[in-house]
Amino acid sequence: MTRPSTHLWRLLKWGRTLARHGALQGIERDPLAPREVKRIIRIARFGARVPKQPAYAEAFQACGPAAIKLGQALATRPDLIGEAAAHDLYRLQDRLPALPFTVIKAAIERGLAKPIDEVFASIEEEPVGAASIAQVHRAVTTEGVTVAVKVIRPGVEREFGEALETYEWAAAQLEDIGGEFARLRPRLTIATFRQWTARELDLRREAASASELADGMTAEPGFRIPKIDWKRTSRTVLTLEWIDGIKLSDLAALDAAGHDRKALAQTLVRGFLRQAIAEGFFHADMHQGNLLVTANGGLVAIDFGIMGRIDRRARQWLAEILYGLITGNYRRVAEIHFEAQYVPAHHNVAEFATALRSVGEPMRGQPVKDMSVGNMLDSLFAITRDFDMVTQPHLLLLQKTMVMVEGVATALDPDINMWEVAEPVVRDWLRGELGPEAKLADRIVEDVRTLSRLPDLVRRIEERFPAPGGAPPPPPLGNVQLVTRMGAGWWRYVLTALLAGAAGAGLTLWLG
Repeated sequence: MTRPSTHLWRLLKWGRTLARHGALQGIERDPLAPREVKRIIRIARFGARVPKQPAYAEAFQACGPAAIKLGQALATRPDLIGEAAAHDLYRLQDRLPALPFTVIKAAIERGLAKPIDEVFASIEEEPVGAASIAQVHRAVTTEGVTVAVKVIRPGVEREFGEALETYEWAAAQLEDIGGEFARLRPRLTIATFRQWTARELDLRREAASASELADGMTAEPGFRIPKIDWKRTSRTVLTLEWIDGIKLSDLAALDAAGHDRKALAQTLVRGFLRQAIAEGFFHADMHQGNLLVTANGGLVAIDFGIMGRIDRRARQWLAEILYGLITGNYRRVAEIHFEAQYVPAHHNVAEFATALRSVGEPMRGQPVKDMSVGNMLDSLFAITRDFDMVTQPHLLLLQKTMVMVEGVATALDPDINMWEVAEPVVRDWLRGELGPEAKLADRIVEDVRTLSRLPDLVRRIEERFPAPGGAPPPPPLGNVQLVTRMGAGWWRYVLTALLAGAAGAGLTLWLG
């Protein structure tokens, strides 16, 4: 087990780097920051020349690969680090110098347990990308298919393991302070970060994420996911379809190729909403570098290391919240927050609805170019503080991705109205999920599942109470006497009652 002194030494070393870039100024000036934390920051920056304008992204890049990934995780927590710092960290790119090809070749052969010549007819030694965890090379398989080969950088797992231990230790110390730190749940942020890292360090999980996302996006025309080459994929090597396309960041190239930027922006927004609301599984790193436009104008997403998941009930709440904001039904939005227990019950629903109105009304009917996302987030986080809302990491990840998607869409089409694009998608999903037909279907499914468990229940009871002349039963249970008095045909009554109940409930929902 790592000693606290080791954690403190690492934190001071990283803190020194962050201080030199001015990245700790906000914490040091915050009146709510504990004196102990401020004291450590002053020690860390002692003798350093601190710039007036903090450079958060550069600071985390200077701290190394694990810090780059932590910075990307913190970009989803503006409530924890401040909106300005989170906005700056959105642009954090984990580009690093490439490792020599001899090192990468050996890693591929170890990962696939075969000589490289047996799986690839050729592979380019110069990588197309080098990040904090892996680097990517273009190759051609022995079948003649062009693919992208992603390889985990040797030694990165040990480095991440050490850093994660220290991050978890530091988060625990902060949360134990209590107050605002306890409400913001920093340990949960680091736990989420560990989940991201585990997925990225096991490329089989990234491949599975890509495959699952591809299945969910089959109904969205113009948006697709590269196919996985499972035969050439392992824990440390991922092989997938090579996509020739233009990155969304290259607007000049998009215009030169004749692509409709307005249509691309709408496809992007609809694709993201389908992932988040309809499927509950979304690509959580949809920046311009991870989105390509093919020759036929289709959008392709790549890099599936950071994914988000939302269960069905949370998606229903989320869709109702979005639709309520779109239509101005702030009372319903407020009620959902209380139903979901996002807001403690001792607060007033009407007061919360009024607070939401102050955020929603300025946005309705306005083009994105006339909105201030920063002001909106500031208002939302003020509400979370005023109403004691406990942090919901899955919603923060979704919010971060939504802001990212909005930024990419705005770059493509400055006049896009996110609400207008989102409204039909959200409305149709809500109709399908909360309409009478959906309620009837849910009830039928629930009753069928109950009925399907009856045979097993009957077998277990018969084992407990065999027919006369059979093996002696085990000691009787205290709660089965009523069942034995019902006679040999008791199960018919149970089955009839369940069927009648299912039919009655279905008829009630259908007529209602």
